[in-house]
Amino acid sequence: MEDNNKDINNWLAVTRSRNGKWWYSAFHNVTALVGAGVLGFPYAMGPGITVLVLSWICTLYTAWQMIEMHEAESGKRFDRYHELGQYAFGEKLGLWIVVPQTLIVDIGTDIIYMITGGNSLKKAHQILCKDCKPIRTTYFIMIFASLQFFLSHLPSFNSIIGVSISAAVIYSTIAWTSSAHKGALPDVKYDGRSSTTTGNVFDFFTGLGTIAFGYAAHNVLLEIKATVPSTPEKPSKKAMWKGMIAAYIVVGLCYFPVAIFGYWAFGNSVTDNILMSLDKPHWLTAVANMFVVIHVTGSYQVFAVPVFDMMESIMVRRMNFRPTWYLRFISRNIYVALTMLVAIIFPFFGGLLSFLGGLVFAPTTYFLPCIIWLVVYKPKRFSGSWCANWFCIVFGVLLMVLGSIGAMREIIMQAKDYKFFS
Repeated sequence: MEDNNKDINNWLAVTRSRNGKWWYSAFHNVTALVGAGVLGFPYAMGPGITVLVLSWICTLYTAWQMIEMHEAESGKRFDRYHELGQYAFGEKLGLWIVVPQTLIVDIGTDIIYMITGGNSLKKAHQILCKDCKPIRTTYFIMIFASLQFFLSHLPSFNSIIGVSISAAVIYSTIAWTSSAHKGALPDVKYDGRSSTTTGNVFDFFTGLGTIAFGYAAHNVLLEIKATVPSTPEKPSKKAMWKGMIAAYIVVGLCYFPVAIFGYWAFGNSVTDNILMSLDKPHWLTAVANMFVVIHVTGSYQVFAVPVFDMMESIMVRRMNFRPTWYLRFISRNIYVALTMLVAIIFPFFGGLLSFLGGLVFAPTTYFLPCIIWLVVYKPKRFSGSWCANWFCIVFGVLLMVLGSIGAMREIIMQAKDYKFFS
């Protein structure tokens, strides 16, 4: 039985490869973190730079916790988020607490990246071919999906390292430098974009959810760490933490300039994707959008691999399917097709960004690691560790509740005039 489990682990995507280096960790974490979220930050500047900074600190702290807990029990590695949840809460309760949230995060993120990839392809086409007949967003999402049908059959996380290396830095830099060069619009306004107090309050809530989405990559952190080798003399947490520090430095250099300069240039008229607001210079904006496509191509896979791993594990271990190439071919193609279909039907970028950021990204990133830490290590009440964890829990719960409320209203507002498959 042990040999059989070992063979299955060698077949599954997450545990197939354990030859990752610290820079693999950095690349994958940048790919997971810096994605669609950063493009919505200027639109989310209602909550201000304070929430952005607090999120950077809070999520770096919870990332450290998860890295430490990856090998909380001597001789055992928790290679998946739900395995850590089971260790803390028990076999059944841990699954029910963690698995629904992580699945929604992974699948929801992939849907948003389908939308992002399609929108960026469409924007680049509009810029480069102004006299061409307009093409529906649906077709651009399908073009982006065709890349994912191919990449989804690569065997492991480290197979996509070439795709993951950070086009994010390039398009983030283009976004903020173009905004800075453009300067503030002549009639720029920095007050609320809504004409009513109630509308501005809901816009504030939506901004909280968007920021939560931008920092939420912990869902795949343990899966990334599973690719790093570990020995008693050289535990994987050292390499992983080194990679995480490097990733968060890059994240800060991408996030803060985009948020500040994007909002400064456009104020409350900025779109929920900053690149959609930038038109000049035309060639540079087109290049930025193509780098977005390159980046979210890899990001989609970073979040898809844990889903593939879970699907294939259930089918092989519980449903007694044989671990064959055609089982993988069918299951992965069905997953990509479903995320493509949902993206085509509901392409509400800003609303989905905030809704998922609040509803499930905030729990899995901001406060679930803290709850697990309190359960596993039981720090003394009112100690530094206890206070830090409870601050992150309260902060995360507020983001979850308020962000979800604001996002749901925005989705309803956007859906009023939407025509399906337009």
